Amino acid sequence: MNNNRPSFFLRITLFIGLWFLSSAWAQQQTLVVATYSNVDEIIKSAIPKWKVKHPGVDVRVLRRAFDDHHNAMIASLSTASNLPDVMVVEFNYLGRFAASGQLEDLTGAPYQIRNIQQNYVPFAFHQASISSGAVLAVPADIGPGTLLYRDDLIRKSGVTEADLTKSWESYVASGAKIKAATGAFLIPEASDIAEILIRSNVKPGEGLYFGTDGKVLVESQRFVRAFELARLVRQQKLDARWTPWSQPWRDGLRNGEVASIMSGAWMVGHLATWIAPKSKGLWRADQLPGNSWGAWGGTFYTIPKRAKNKVLAWEFVKFMTLNRQVQIAAFKSQNAFPALMDAHDDPFFDLPVDYLGGQHARILWRKAAQHVSPIEVNELDQKASEVINNQLDKVLNQDKDIALALSDAKVSLERMLRH
Repeated sequence: MNNNRPSFFLRITLFIGLWFLSSAWAQQQTLVVATYSNVDEIIKSAIPKWKVKHPGVDVRVLRRAFDDHHNAMIASLSTASNLPDVMVVEFNYLGRFAASGQLEDLTGAPYQIRNIQQNYVPFAFHQASISSGAVLAVPADIGPGTLLYRDDLIRKSGVTEADLTKSWESYVASGAKIKAATGAFLIPEASDIAEILIRSNVKPGEGLYFGTDGKVLVESQRFVRAFELARLVRQQKLDARWTPWSQPWRDGLRNGEVASIMSGAWMVGHLATWIAPKSKGLWRADQLPGNSWGAWGGTFYTIPKRAKNKVLAWEFVKFMTLNRQVQIAAFKSQNAFPALMDAHDDPFFDLPVDYLGGQHARILWRKAAQHVSPIEVNELDQKASEVINNQLDKVLNQDKDIALALSDAKVSLERMLRH
């Protein structure tokens, strides 16, 4: 009997150990987050902090290239297959994702996002809403618009920073001086000016292309002025006619063949890390010309209606967007400008930006973020952008009359609304 006692206790010990182990396995959960390049690095860096509060929850990050990710997620929403628990969406795709009708409305239980609305930059939170009042996404980062320019080129041209920013007309006139003195183009592509003017100073209650009443806005003065200035730049041969993100575009920025570029503040990170790292100290930042305030892009978190772990997904979304440390870490590592208001007084904002010659540019971008008008999101925004770009191309390259181009665009968009 004494000989059997050790094996008896051993069996009991093994049984208890296996029971605890199986219980731990049963409690372990996996949250699936689908995202695109760069944002995946932000999420992976935040996982250790997440695990401190949620030790029983693993996070599996599914990363695809930018366009591939959005296309795959649209397909998943339409077929209700291969859906993650959390889906990251870039601003320009929000309207298209909203049109699917397959994103959770975060105003209801258990989310109650209106209770934490005040924590986010107002224009960014507003962009996550649709006309019905539903809130379909949570902002993580924003892209306050900025003018980036080559300080060495404008100095050689006798142009001042004030000349670039005083007005759009002064900006274009400065471009003529810069090209005459240095041979450099003012901007990569004339349509860049049209894009920011279309996005800037949008009136309350308006979207980019549609009013809240469904009215098509593309014949408004905002669009007329955008097309006119873009045409003026093309007529004066001040743009290099480079397709954004193409090899000529990258080479031109790298080689000092263009004097300025307008984009979100995140562009500085791209210039510094892979587009033109050897140009460190040559670029500067300022506000957009003519007291224009606009934004480029922005990252949002969404939860599909048919996600398996909605409550846990919501905890993760709040963690990524409301945690000050996570937000500042993303800003430092990926130039992801925080959508969290509480992060905007962080000392990091006051530090000089080495790539911009020690300029305190983040203060400029913070001011810009405070001035950007909320834009109403419409499910047809992406298609409307394609229509407008097509008509602008005809104005710039086929000399089409601007009034006719915008009239044709309006007809096309009204047809879309009816269908």
